[in-house]
Amino acid sequence: MSRPHEFEIVFDGTPLPCRDGWTIGAALTAAGVRSWRTTRHGQRPRGLFCGIGICFDCLVTVNGQPSLRACLVPANPGDDVRTQEGTGR
Repeated sequence: MSRPHEFEIVFDGTPLPCRDGWTIGAALTAAGVRSWRTTRHGQRPRGLFCGIGICFDCLVTVNGQPSLRACLVPANPGDDVRTQEGTGR
């Protein structure tokens, strides 16, 4: 059995390991990152919640495009992923 293709994405300036078929949310969770966004009111931490794109808790900026749901965005080699603050819905 062959190993999945491995690569890195960059999260807030830190390289993180990733594999083919993972979403941004999967890569962040696998790396031990549990929250990457805060709410508008109270700056409460948020990360994966539903995991299927219904909620907006996992919003990130990917390659300059803001407000993407990390649980839905496929990870690609070299993706530049950034946290978002104050973007709760």
